[in-house]
Amino acid sequence: MVNKKRLVDELFELVQIDSETKHERKIADALLKKLKDIGLENVHEDDSAAVSGCQAGNIFAYLKGNLGGAPAVFFNAHMDTVTPGVGIKPSINVDGNIVSDGSAILGADDKSGVAAMLEAVRIIKENNLPHGDIEILITAGEESGLLGARCVDPKKLQAKIGYALDAGGNVGNINVKAPAKKMIAANVYGKSAHAGLEPEKGVSAITIAAKAIAAMPLGRIDSETTANIGVFRAESPTNIVCEHALVEAEARSLENSKLQKQVQAMQRAFEDAAAEMGGRVEVVIKDDCAAFSLSEGDLVVEVAKQAAARIGRPCELFASGGASDANIFNGFGLPTAIVACGYGDVHSKAEWIPVEELVKLTEMTLAIIAVVAERKA
Repeated sequence: MVNKKRLVDELFELVQIDSETKHERKIADALLKKLKDIGLENVHEDDSAAVSGCQAGNIFAYLKGNLGGAPAVFFNAHMDTVTPGVGIKPSINVDGNIVSDGSAILGADDKSGVAAMLEAVRIIKENNLPHGDIEILITAGEESGLLGARCVDPKKLQAKIGYALDAGGNVGNINVKAPAKKMIAANVYGKSAHAGLEPEKGVSAITIAAKAIAAMPLGRIDSETTANIGVFRAESPTNIVCEHALVEAEARSLENSKLQKQVQAMQRAFEDAAAEMGGRVEVVIKDDCAAFSLSEGDLVVEVAKQAAARIGRPCELFASGGASDANIFNGFGLPTAIVACGYGDVHSKAEWIPVEELVKLTEMTLAIIAVVAERKA
């Protein structure tokens, strides 16, 4: 039932609307119109932009069920892209993959999810397919740290299970586990002195920070844990021993105990280096998002497995090292699995998605809705 041409044209149109993260006004306006034109109900944009710092808020839309007793289901995608995402020129290559011209990313992450949801709703309405209530949420600022999702009022979501169309890999596979993340900010303080006349009287904040970073475990810690330095900032004339440096970092893990151990190791490295050199350090650690873990037997997983079987695809359950809006929704108590969309090389100019995977993603969305509709609330 998927109208392949309409679906591909939809994705082409969406990716050509510039929407780098935090700059979503144009895509939000286009989506509000599309959702209303399809005939969805209560289409609206929330006021989260005032808090998130994005140009647009999150977009909500609803489709009232036509089956009494069928449970509601929730679908999510995000409207923003990473950079460089301006002036995207999509095409289909000889392998049947949708790609950009190489001057920018493609934006299949996550406009393929948006396109699949729009096509699925059109098909439902055109064919009067049976379904329960469907809730749709398209977020802003996902690529800037889940900014839109963090502002969502969970009371606006009534469904008991949800699906975020926002993962790489073959359609049919489901991401059921993602890590918790903590952010670390370290202000390192030394002592200024003339770098040429009496450097021995100074304490270099840069050297303290460098020694700390060299001493701490970073990169791939184990199969469930990673850590990375993102910012190292210090500025001082070359004739003055630098007095202050800022280091910003993150740590992630699928296991909270491992995350805590990693963060403690990073903090201790800063403190030990400062003590050794006679400086001081102020380390601030903040929770960024909680981990989530779904399992075989969970309703949200079993529905996805049945849906994959209906479209003739295997369903592999996998863990991810990245956070997504699903971390936030699971934190609300709304079990949300992440559906693989079929794209690859995301966040790069080499990003691609096969036309057939885009079609299968739409079929997967329809199959989830059908499986849910057959259940009793």
